[in-house]
Amino acid sequence: MSAVLKPQAIAPDTSAKRKVRVLIVDDSLTVRTVFSRMLQSENDITLVATANTAERGLEELRQHDVDVIMLDLEMPGMGGIEALPKIQQAAPGVQVLVISSLTADGAEHTVRALSLGAADTMLKPRPGGFNDDYRASLLGKIRALAGVDAEPAKPARPAPAASRASKQPQVVAIGASTGGIHALNLFLRKVPKSFDLPILITQHLPDSFIPVFAKQMEMAADREAVLADEGVELTRGKIVIAPGHGHMVVRKSGTRYVTGLAYHPVKSGCMPSVDPMFETLAEAYEGRVAGVLLSGMGRDGTDGAQAIAAAGGSIYAQNAETCAVWGMPRAVTEMGIAAAVLPPEELAEKVLASAGAGAWA
Repeated sequence: MSAVLKPQAIAPDTSAKRKVRVLIVDDSLTVRTVFSRMLQSENDITLVATANTAERGLEELRQHDVDVIMLDLEMPGMGGIEALPKIQQAAPGVQVLVISSLTADGAEHTVRALSLGAADTMLKPRPGGFNDDYRASLLGKIRALAGVDAEPAKPARPAPAASRASKQPQVVAIGASTGGIHALNLFLRKVPKSFDLPILITQHLPDSFIPVFAKQMEMAADREAVLADEGVELTRGKIVIAPGHGHMVVRKSGTRYVTGLAYHPVKSGCMPSVDPMFETLAEAYEGRVAGVLLSGMGRDGTDGAQAIAAAGGSIYAQNAETCAVWGMPRAVTEMGIAAAVLPPEELAEKVLASAGAGAWA
């Protein structure tokens, strides 16, 4: 897989209040019609075109400036997976929102598209599922991908001395959301198999996608990946991934570190959330944690990152230029607790360098 990062969407022209320009590519007339009605009712969004094939979508893309493409993956002719690199080449700044079916094949294709640079996904609901909650979620994702809600970036404060003189990590924990799967692939492919600290991942995804996601993380990192559950031990050389239905938490049991699952509501509203993973790791490992926040909207992970930093651990954040949405990494950057703010591959190199000789088999 190419390690070329997709450029961040161009910041909106707030003075002119330019509308978000959307292209729908889906072979279902019903789906195109429902989505069109949802978008056309919004004053700040304009539907520039619809297309019933990927080939037609590429033609429309050459004729229109587009911010967000809603892309179906399973279509006659050229499928969405085949079309994705052509879309990125034709419009490097465009953000792709995958509209995924509920099938096993749909999950596999969607996670593949996200790894290749699609920014986010929405499940295509069953008949009757296009309700107000679905509409609000869809419109929120579109606006976030287009940068509509983004405020001007604040200058990052220098990392405090406690962050610069951090404890050597014994575990790596990564939180990611929108655009995060692509970034995770880039990060993990830079981690050699001889680096054997446990790696924990919380990625915002529908529950049905998590097993496929875990398999892809295994391939990217060339090491075993398992789903967190009650009593799963953190062992060297293994990846542990939060399931979609609960928060991954960690506790120390004698000389062992084991995962558990928690289901309490969190400030971000996410399930799973990065915060419980970070917070419990900070306590169990007494700060010997490297926490990484990759692309994602919102502030999930901020409180947990503060806990890691306060305990003497290190926080690493993806930079704005390589994020699909610079939300989660932005929060810790502007607070001044990020030890480094870089593209995913360079963050991996920083984490490797911080871990010392004990992190290698």
